[in-house]
Amino acid sequence: MGKLIKNHWARLITLTAAAYQFGAALEGFFWPKIFWDFLTKTLDPAIKPVPALQIINMILGIAIFAWEWPLGLIAGSAIHRSLEARLATFPLAALAAILIYQGTNAAIYYLVAMVVYFWAYSEGEIVCAEPWTLPKRGGARGGSKA
Repeated sequence: MGKLIKNHWARLITLTAAAYQFGAALEGFFWPKIFWDFLTKTLDPAIKPVPALQIINMILGIAIFAWEWPLGLIAGSAIHRSLEARLATFPLAALAAILIYQGTNAAIYYLVAMVVYFWAYSEGEIVCAEPWTLPKRGGARGGSKA
């Protein structure tokens, strides 16, 4: 059997989370609800009358989906290849997702993706400049991890 490429697996989890976050934000426009409203009503102004939290979740969902797919202008850039940038950005997306009732699953998916990305980062994996490819073996440095 082959070796598990953790950053590809985490990318699939993140694509699922971003699509779910976008869908949850869209649903939040019609049925606005804060997840923590059973504890406090102080966060209600974030979702109605102005749907600020839904807009933030929609923007984050689209941006992270474009980053992970990736779009043509993002593919191969330093931000696309950076595992560190993902580990810094995804907690913010998970926080925005968990605040709305419909986005709790997306937040859980982001947390799982962060764990897998951290595992990949700690094992020295790299994200290739060309999406969904494997790094070339050999080379001047003696090879690289997938």
